Amino acid sequence: MNAAKLSDEMKKKHITRKQMCNILQISRSAFWRKCNGISEFTLSEIKKIIDILGIEDPMPIFFNQQVS
Repeated sequence: MNAAKLSDEMKKKHITRKQMCNILQISRSAFWRKCNGISEFTLSEIKKIIDILGIEDPMPIFFNQQVS
């Protein structure tokens, strides 16, 4: 999860964290935990975020590339 990229996309669409929490129907603390990698966004939450923000490529935001 790349919280900085998600935050950038939210700023582009003028959507606050509080508004996103209301849209996803989760608490602010749950949103914080998900953005900081403590827990994960559900598939339905990811789909809502993609639709609301008009994200064309969600991979860099929601999936970290690991190089081994």
